[in-house]
Amino acid sequence: MANKNVAVILSGCGVYDGAEIHESVLALLALDRQGAEYQCFAPDIAQHHVINHITGDEMPESRNVLIEAARIARGNIKPLSEFDAAAFDALLLPGGFGAAKNLSTLAFDGAECTVNPELSSAVTAMVEANKPIGALCISPAVLAKILKGARVTIGSDADTIGAIEAMGSIHQQTTHAEVVVDEQRKLVTSPCYMLDASISQIAEGADNAVRELLKLT
Repeated sequence: MANKNVAVILSGCGVYDGAEIHESVLALLALDRQGAEYQCFAPDIAQHHVINHITGDEMPESRNVLIEAARIARGNIKPLSEFDAAAFDALLLPGGFGAAKNLSTLAFDGAECTVNPELSSAVTAMVEANKPIGALCISPAVLAKILKGARVTIGSDADTIGAIEAMGSIHQQTTHAEVVVDEQRKLVTSPCYMLDASISQIAEGADNAVRELLKLT
């Protein structure tokens, strides 16, 4: 039987303005260890802003989400505009503030946020094809905006839970490495760094989420 093929959508490179690196790399590792192949994607757009990851201050420069995400993908990445749901068995979104700043406006607009149209199209296409989608950390809240009524988890952060519920979706509280599966929509979510977690807990959460995601393929 052929290996499952999973599309991984990144949102830059770095927790404060892009994809969370630990979550992204450990998710890719989990996919590889569990026998799946993957292809990384990212939108070819400007980052909302650039953050100094030492100080937390905004920097006076601009960066491109696709080019920055290519650092994590070791250059093997495609523009999200080229995503074709027919070519993949599942979709996976690691977290990081990039999901809430570059893939959506969740960080600024909460429940009233907008979502990058290429991401929205990719998610909708997978749902219409009855193919599973996984999301880690803050990314489940973006799914909640696209898929009203979805059952997801981001852990226990009250503000984000409030936004998810205001968007018409359902939140299930979880702790480290726990996974919530919305069987109806084939969604798999886990909180990862939305909780105060160690890197080993992130690895366990990514591994568990990938395992459940592949079960649904």
